[in-house]
Parts: sequence; C-alpha cells; structure tokens
Amino acid sequence: MTPLDRDTPPILRGEDGEGSVQVHQPASAKIEGAKVFAVYGKGGIGKSTTSSNLSVAFSKMGKRVLQIGCDPKHDSTFTLTGRLVPTVIDTLKDVDFHAEELRPEDYVYEGFNGVMCVEAGGPPAGTGCGGYVVGQTVKLLKQHHLLDDTDVVIFDVLGDVVCGGFAAPLQHADRAVVVTANDFDSIYAMNRIIAAVGAKARNYNVRLAGCIANRSRETDEVDRYCDRVGFRRLAHLPDLDAIRRSRLKKKTLFEMGDDEDVVAVQAEYIRLAETLWAGTDPLAPEPLPDREIFELLGFD
Repeated sequence: MTPLDRDTPPILRGEDGEGSVQVHQPASAKIEGAKVFAVYGKGGIGKSTTSSNLSVAFSKMGKRVLQIGCDPKHDSTFTLTGRLVPTVIDTLKDVDFHAEELRPEDYVYEGFNGVMCVEAGGPPAGTGCGGYVVGQTVKLLKQHHLLDDTDVVIFDVLGDVVCGGFAAPLQHADRAVVVTANDFDSIYAMNRIIAAVGAKARNYNVRLAGCIANRSRETDEVDRYCDRVGFRRLAHLPDLDAIRRSRLKKKTLFEMGDDEDVVAVQAEYIRLAETLWAGTDPLAPEPLPDREIFELLGFD
C-alpha cells in the first residue's frame, strides 16, 4: 500500500445507475473559486486541440488558466508547452508516492501565454483506473494552493465513457462540453457521453453546456441531433490544415500566424471562451436509443 492509498475515497456502487462503480471524492476535494469545465468527445476528435486553444483564449481574456490532461497518453498540453511534460503519477513514483516531498514546479508547467499545465497521467494500459490519478492530482493542487489564484480550470478528458477516468472530472466540473464532428460516429459517441454525464449529474453539480462542432465544414447533422434531443451547439471550428500543422509544430493556433482563416478560428475560440465565462444555461438533453439515432442521421 502506498501512502496515497490510505487516503483513497470510498468506492460506491450503483448510486448513479445499475452496475455503476465510482470513486467519490470527499467534499473537501471540490475546486472552489474557479470556473471548471470538462471537455469530452470520442477518441481522436480533437479534445486536446480544442482544450489547449480554449485555454489560450481564456488567457487572452486576462484569466488565469490551468489545464489538466486526464489521459494516460499525457499529450493534452504539448502544444502549450512544446513538449511532453512529466505526469503527476510518474512524478509521484519518483518519490515513492510520498506526496509531501513534491513541490509545485515538479508537476506544474507554464505554457503559452501563461497557461499552467498539468498532465495527470495514468496507469499502464489495462492495469488500473485513471479516476484515482485525477483525484490525487486535484488533491496535490489544493495542498499546494495552486487553485487559489486560478480563474479557469479545464479538464481534458479521455474518450472512454465506461472508465472511472471519464467520470472523475465530473465531480469537480461546473459544466461539461462535448467535442464532436459532423459525422455519424462522432455524434453517436456524443449521444453516449450525454447519457453518461446526465447519469452523473444526479449526484454531482456538473451540467452540460453544449457541444463544439470541430473539424467540420458543415454542421447540419450536429444541428439536427441537437434539435432532436434539446442540446446546443456552442461553436463551429472548421477543418483547417493549420490545425494539423500546429500539432506538428507543437504550437497552439494562436501561434500560427495571421492568415485570414486562422484569425477567424482564433476569434471563434475567443467567442467560445467569452460564452462559457459569461455562463451557460444548464442543459438536460434526452439521449436517443441507439436505433433512433441510427435512423435520425444521414441520408435516405
């Protein structure tokens, strides 16, 4: 047993629905003072790109921003920092899980335009739950008072809706945002995410804010789905080659020059950040059964 294991919160079963198993953090773990957003979407949809550029947009508004990557791949913040930073779990291993030996600079890194970056990391594939790591990351941040002077916290969450790593940020977030594309697979995944967040909202304060259409020329299928279930599209980000190049350059879109298309996307990120900062109505869309969403989308 590691020192951190002794403080592990209890696992409660069934509280959020049949078969539910969830680690519940104590009330003292709640992030206070900052506006907290959790970004979701299917794997490969562009959550990290969206999160990082949204973080910069908030920072351009003068907000103090912290982005927490919640995926074992630990690649959420590399466009902000220009590198793959060490994860919290790896840093804890280096001190034999004696968290009291860590300093903030051991696991928090400053990125572009002052955005602070943390990669929670996670256990090796198939060996444990990412939810535990997310909880310990927030605990460390609170112990070192790193959330006291933060205006915005963005959790960039892994795509698997059945994993504890998916659910853990919902215990801290005020609003959940779903990144999707204008295609069947992305919207199908969004439907499952909406159902999962809705289940957790029975016990947590988190509510859905809406979705972001990413890497999409059109938004007709996204809008058709939103109209059907009572959801909202918050932003539209087109499929620009500059986005691909920004990832290769390890930079955010705010560092990719002043071409007209790039400036337009930067402006859309600023508008999205302003919308989220101003506050969004809590949404409670009704997810569709699998067969109904299959019949809704696409062409006859």
